[in-house]
Amino acid sequence: MPNGRQALGGHGESLAARWYLDRGYELLDRNWRTPDGEIDLVLARGAVLVFCEVKTRASDRYGSPAEAVTALKQRRIRRVAAAYLRQRAAKGRADVLRFDVACVTGRQVEVIEAAF
Repeated sequence: MPNGRQALGGHGESLAARWYLDRGYELLDRNWRTPDGEIDLVLARGAVLVFCEVKTRASDRYGSPAEAVTALKQRRIRRVAAAYLRQRAAKGRADVLRFDVACVTGRQVEVIEAAF
């Protein structure tokens, strides 16, 4: 059973996934893991493959969710994305790779496309 933080994170991922689906993206994977880390959402639309880090907060009291995606976190996500591409082979359909950050505060979703 998920704890409060896990439940909040799962809720945020669901809202972010819905944001992408409503805009015509296909959800390829959710919470894709390697020993090096995890990618919250992997999505595709046309020839664009998106690796999305979702940051969820109950409020903005402690700053923007995007502030939690540090340079170290970005490097880890890139490493995991490279592993994803090797393992999934992306079926040759990705001409463009994009790294987004979805910021979820309450029920509000803001997606920063090509965040890093």
